[in-house]
Amino acid sequence: MPAFSQTSKDRLATCDERLQKVFNEVIKYFDCTIIQGHRGQVEQDAAFAAGKSQLKWPNGNHNKLPSKAVDAMPFPIDWTDRERMTLLAGFVIGIAQGMNIDIRWGGDWNENMKVKDNKFDDLVHYEVK
Repeated sequence: MPAFSQTSKDRLATCDERLQKVFNEVIKYFDCTIIQGHRGQVEQDAAFAAGKSQLKWPNGNHNKLPSKAVDAMPFPIDWTDRERMTLLAGFVIGIAQGMNIDIRWGGDWNENMKVKDNKFDDLVHYEVK
């Protein structure tokens, strides 16, 4: 059975309790790692500058404490494997729905999200609505 590393547990612990519940259930069936939970100002500014976030500090859901967002990847990590990231997303969304927790996946951004050019997809990002 898959299990989170201590680093993943520590990152997940910075997140909203609902995200913790979802991902603690997901890990029982799908091997994944938590890339990031709460993001401080330095980390958020760096993510924005690198084009990995569309929001400046303190406007992102990662910037709240507890974090209303989490970044998670299938394990082992392969940043080019969009198929596995999408598979994980379907699993996460299904688990969340079964728990009556309303989440949004970064691969589903649309024109209502005010994303410049509507082409920003964040396949590792999940947030509570």
